[in-house]
Amino acid sequence: MKPGVLFYAITCCFALASAVVAAGDIVALRQSDMKAIATATKTIAGMFREPATYSPAEFKWAADTIRDKSGEVLVGHFAAEAANPKSKAKPNIVEERERFDRLANDLKSYATALDAAADRNPAAMTESMRMKPGEPMGGGPLGTHVKNEAQLSSIPAEHAFHLMLQTCTTCHSRFRME
Repeated sequence: MKPGVLFYAITCCFALASAVVAAGDIVALRQSDMKAIATATKTIAGMFREPATYSPAEFKWAADTIRDKSGEVLVGHFAAEAANPKSKAKPNIVEERERFDRLANDLKSYATALDAAADRNPAAMTESMRMKPGEPMGGGPLGTHVKNEAQLSSIPAEHAFHLMLQTCTTCHSRFRME
């Protein structure tokens, strides 16, 4: 994504989020935040797909966007009723609160690890950021979990990114209507 387009996208997201909060529409706020997370995820995915496009500032912005919209923020978006005719959220979020909250916090942990990788790699995407061929993935759609912080910081950023994607997939398959 070009810097001018990125700035425009960020500005639009903040403007929409501000309007949503003013209107008190939690469903629209959740959807706005999820779209921002999706945009940020696509930014990071593009850089892993084409390492020559790596921009530490954009990578860090994307990781920070995900980090700032996950964890307690995401949990708070679903603190009240999840079911709403305007929402794609399943009502089981309330019944499975602990599992949902764990996934929201896992998402934040993986995004924090990606942010740290951008700090450690201020010039180019290094081999230390990339997964090695044959490296075991761990997790999986039904077993995604955060390792302790020391282990998480020792894995390549690309691995943390894949674990983050698995967390998104797990949450959507369990808590989102299609």
